[in-house]
Amino acid sequence: MDRAPRIEVHVMRSAEKSGGAGEPGTPPIAPAVANAVFALTGQRLRELPLRLSS
Repeated sequence: MDRAPRIEVHVMRSAEKSGGAGEPGTPPIAPAVANAVFALTGQRLRELPLRLSS
């Protein structure tokens, strides 16, 4: 984790009921990591949990 890029999440003011303010930054992490693995290895990972073939 110390080598992961900084992830910024911005919570916008709204008149709507608040909820889930901590979760918006979570969904893009898996595809971002999968794309980074592809860039490094050339192997596409399309299922969770992410695992490289042996």
